[in-house]
Amino acid sequence: MHTPEGQTTRRLGDVATAGAAGIASVGAGVASAHLLASVLAPAGSPLIAVGGTFIDLTPAWLKEFAISTFGTADKAVLLGGIAATLLLVAALCGLLARRSRAAGCAAVALVALVGAVAALSRPASSAIDAVPSLVGAVVAAAVLGWLTRPAPPALTPVPGGGARGAAPTRRSVLVGSLAVAGGAVAVAALGSAIGGRLRDVTAARASVRLPAPSEPATALADAVDVRIDGVTPFRVPNDDFYRVDTALVVPAIDPSGWRLDIGGMVQRPYSLSYDELLAMPLVERDLTLTCVSNEVGGPYVGNALWLGVRLSDLLARAGVDRAADQLFSRSTDGWTASTPMGAVTDGRDALVAVAMNGEPLPAEHGFPARMIVPGLYGFVSATKWLVSLEATTYAQREAYWTERGWATDAPVRTMARIEVPRPLSTVAPGAIAIAGVCWAQHRGIERVEVQVDDEPWVAARLGAAPSIDTWRQWWIPWYATSGRHVLRVRATDATGEVQPQARLTPFPSGAQGWHEVVVNVG
Repeated sequence: MHTPEGQTTRRLGDVATAGAAGIASVGAGVASAHLLASVLAPAGSPLIAVGGTFIDLTPAWLKEFAISTFGTADKAVLLGGIAATLLLVAALCGLLARRSRAAGCAAVALVALVGAVAALSRPASSAIDAVPSLVGAVVAAAVLGWLTRPAPPALTPVPGGGARGAAPTRRSVLVGSLAVAGGAVAVAALGSAIGGRLRDVTAARASVRLPAPSEPATALADAVDVRIDGVTPFRVPNDDFYRVDTALVVPAIDPSGWRLDIGGMVQRPYSLSYDELLAMPLVERDLTLTCVSNEVGGPYVGNALWLGVRLSDLLARAGVDRAADQLFSRSTDGWTASTPMGAVTDGRDALVAVAMNGEPLPAEHGFPARMIVPGLYGFVSATKWLVSLEATTYAQREAYWTERGWATDAPVRTMARIEVPRPLSTVAPGAIAIAGVCWAQHRGIERVEVQVDDEPWVAARLGAAPSIDTWRQWWIPWYATSGRHVLRVRATDATGEVQPQARLTPFPSGAQGWHEVVVNVG
């Protein structure tokens, strides 16, 4: 006779067994799909496809929360959340299979099919992108069917007792589930390894020989760097340069097969290969980029030395219709940006860049080519992994973030950031520096002022700048006295406009406000 406690324990064991079977089945399906996607269609990997679709559907407030909370780890957090949700749903599918094996198998197949639907919804998708998830759905249903297979109608006795062909025991299901799960991990790892090798553009980048620029950058004066520990260098190294984009997997583009299409409202549409682009006159410039998601005092800004072809040269060759007021650019993964045509034809150093700080663009920053338009936030000017430029009008086309309510024109706001001393840090009394960086691309910085507590504003010393399209470093000496102090900074651009104190959030056209930090002296 079974006690109530024994029945409860058995029931919990059955539930755990069913959940494990569901998780193992869906895991096998996802792993199989990931392996197939690694060699067939990287964008068709279920987690990547679902994650990309989630990003597309994310409202502005949630996007800003993710970036401000998790920073550049936001993509890893997203994928982790999707994986956790998938595990829960998979376990529920296994529980469903306890009641109806057919329903459970159908449920895990449906879960896997979500990846196919997501893959087909991506901007640059094709039918082949759905194949990995379709195969994964079949694998998931087959594995769950095997783990939950029923007993045959009649059992055949065997010597020594027992019967051949009995239904799987709880232990055998758990062992089978663990074996399948282990195999799924191995298959997924294999897929990642294969995909990583296939997507590795290191050799392609290493083979690129960058031509000498026809217009070299202005030599930097020693005074561009204030040389104070903790202040970001004038040129940010490639490995330290901020990255904000919607790509869950960095596109791997072989430059030998890459082309840039230029068309739309033009007289002479044409296409360029990578070698043809490099053969054009190249301009080398220091330019500062800023992400619209950058909060006051935030990290998503940086300066680098860029090499590229002027956008105005590319458009002049095509012969742009005067009615075109927008340059619509597209990335290889389907992401789009809308840039005011006037901003790329007014003489500023708007480029299709091919190099960053003296080397071919890193894959994370757009290899083989990307756009840079100084003075505008990146979401309307800095398309990475660039594959097409289309002259059009704002009335005809809306870009990725414009469709989601962000600004159409997005000039960078004047901003200054305190980097030394760090917020909430404790410093010793005595003479120290207050220092940081400031920017107002394509207007330039005229003055920076610092306020300590409620004392009068004091003008800071400015580092040199090669042009109005770069940021500047600044600093002031400060004799720190014991106690808690609030430090504030504000900048004035070269037009005479003072950085406003009133705070604005990044949505829809960039953050605004004075940066202030609290420090303790003692």
